[in-house]
Amino acid sequence: MQLKAGIEISGPVIYLTDKNNLSIEGFVSFDRNEKIAFVVEGGYLDYKYSQYNYDYRSKGSFARAGIDFNLLLPEISKSKYWAGIGLRYGVSVFNSETPSFHHENYWGTATSSIPQRISWGHFIEVAPGVKTEVFKNFSLGWNIRLRMLISGGAGKDLRPIYFPGFGSSGKSTSAGISYYMILNIPFKTINVKIKVKEEIPEEEPEGTLR
Repeated sequence: MQLKAGIEISGPVIYLTDKNNLSIEGFVSFDRNEKIAFVVEGGYLDYKYSQYNYDYRSKGSFARAGIDFNLLLPEISKSKYWAGIGLRYGVSVFNSETPSFHHENYWGTATSSIPQRISWGHFIEVAPGVKTEVFKNFSLGWNIRLRMLISGGAGKDLRPIYFPGFGSSGKSTSAGISYYMILNIPFKTINVKIKVKEEIPEEEPEGTLR
């Protein structure tokens, strides 16, 4: 069994080409047994978005906690391979603001802004994925993330456009994919002993001639 620590690599790669979206994320998992692992994930997001009539910004931190289920048999996974599904509960604390927006109508153009406010978001997540060891104690993996919003931190009319850990909150569901580099730290080896039943020869009846 192993303790695993991983970092998400697509966020920093995207930031190299899009300075408006900085995402940093990692996780730690602890094997309960060959089939179940407890997982804690966390990260930070700084998101900026501009359109022709408004600017938007959201930044903050998030945490997710849950369980991973390995669907591979122990004799196949060998603590090196994982293919299964994860369940998560997520919470996000962030501030969001609209520094400026304008609206045009028959009477002219109205310009205004929405000041910064701190909000909490809550969501649940299903995360199928795969992890495989490519070098000793080093793995690569990915997860598809299917999320359902519980609370976006405000009423439906003031729902944030995008917030950490969940993504676009324009709808009650969102999806994404994460890619990981993972360090595996073995902490316990289970030795399975197989007891062989000794066969006792049958006694021959007395008086039997050989």
